[in-house]
Amino acid sequence: MDEAKRMEEGFTTPHKGELKQEIEKTNGGDSIEHDRDTRSNQEGESVQQIVEQEQPLVKQKTRRVATLDAFRGLTIVLMVLVDDAGGAYPRIDHSPWNGCTLADFVMPFFLFIVGVAIALALKRITKVKDAVKKIILRTLKLLFWGILLQGGYSHAPDDLSYGVDMRFIRWCGILQRIALVYCVVALIETFTTKLRPSTLKPGHLSIFSAYRWQWLGGFVAFVIYMVTTFSLYVPDWSFVDYNSDKPKRYTVQCGMRGHLGPACNAVGYVDRQVWGVNHLYSDPVWTRLKACTFSSPAEGPLRKDAPFWCRAPFEPEGLLSSISAILSGTIGIHYGHVLIHFKGHSERLKQWLSMGFVLLILGIILHFTNAIPINKQLYSFSYVCFTAGAAGIVFSVFYLLIDVWGLRTPFLFLEWIGMNAMLVFVMAAQGIFAAFVNGWYYKDPDNSLVYWIQNHVFINVWHSERLGTLLYVIFAEITFWGVVAGILHKLGIYWKL
Repeated sequence: MDEAKRMEEGFTTPHKGELKQEIEKTNGGDSIEHDRDTRSNQEGESVQQIVEQEQPLVKQKTRRVATLDAFRGLTIVLMVLVDDAGGAYPRIDHSPWNGCTLADFVMPFFLFIVGVAIALALKRITKVKDAVKKIILRTLKLLFWGILLQGGYSHAPDDLSYGVDMRFIRWCGILQRIALVYCVVALIETFTTKLRPSTLKPGHLSIFSAYRWQWLGGFVAFVIYMVTTFSLYVPDWSFVDYNSDKPKRYTVQCGMRGHLGPACNAVGYVDRQVWGVNHLYSDPVWTRLKACTFSSPAEGPLRKDAPFWCRAPFEPEGLLSSISAILSGTIGIHYGHVLIHFKGHSERLKQWLSMGFVLLILGIILHFTNAIPINKQLYSFSYVCFTAGAAGIVFSVFYLLIDVWGLRTPFLFLEWIGMNAMLVFVMAAQGIFAAFVNGWYYKDPDNSLVYWIQNHVFINVWHSERLGTLLYVIFAEITFWGVVAGILHKLGIYWKL
């Protein structure tokens, strides 16, 4: 069948009888089979009767949703780029506090595509109990890998030692936040499986009312976050700076409510009370603020008159901010529901783009009116709206280019990376592969293959550490792992949780 015709049909292929659609989660990606239209021309005839009476003559082959893999791959690529080149180009690194840079799109893009994938993976649930077990197991796996990679045990890629002092283990991180959002959103989707409609009622907002329980879950998360953020009293607090020559205790003066600055916000207070100040991220991005260093927005030595909180730890993936992040997953699952229920490309794009632009504009308005600044560290509501809107628009553009116009070849490397996202995240973004290579050095740990390639192939050739670092990240990391992921895809090898 001609590819263009398949695209025009919205991933469906005509056959005798009605059409059948099934979502199958495979190897870190998602597959779509063709949907059986449950509408009957005879009024009063049940859906079950139609299913029993009509069977497809030919079993339809499953097709992957290429846009999902490409979007997931884009998110991994952005993470590797900003993590490893952000030091050379501070403008793409995380915003020190208010505002949004390229790096600040990574986490909400992850959560958005997790939500989309949940909608497709849980399209049909035969046994709720079995589905819940799988969700809990996957959540525990994500938590395990998150603590192992970002809890302090791994010092990759530069430090070849391993191990963590349990007095300072970091309990939160990227995978831990994904685990929480995935668990909550997937459980709501699972427990409401019998309440889902087979067809939507007429009306533009019917897709929202059909999945009211998912939106209710997001609303509850929103209320918890907003009420806590603006009503919780934050008292004075103290911490010990272990980064100086001698450990020294500092006290930060607060005694206020509703503060959205670095020192006295409720997000940090909740994490200090729940996890303990010594278990938070010890190198927060706020150290790049002008109040902390003259090198802002780049890293640099602290000013002599820097406030005490510049030396304090802060958890960017903390508990309260992760509750707010549930909204990103809720918006993502809505996009997945649209993909399931709307068969035409124009209908899908109309739903996606309208919501994307509304969220984007709302986030901008909240930020520039100073009502709620866009802030990744706090995961503010304006940040949720702005980044989710951007994710929806980018997802729509990818869908138009890849699945409507058929321009799949230029995005194949993103698809490959997206199919093996966990592998590339661990090996590239967390530096595990680079640490393995660095372990084989000659005389000095700095004399390894990784450092030789960085210096002699990129930095020295271009006579620029900044440009050389950027090119190294693009070619020796992103392109390299794109090729590896492509080879693994051809071999049918995937790392899935």
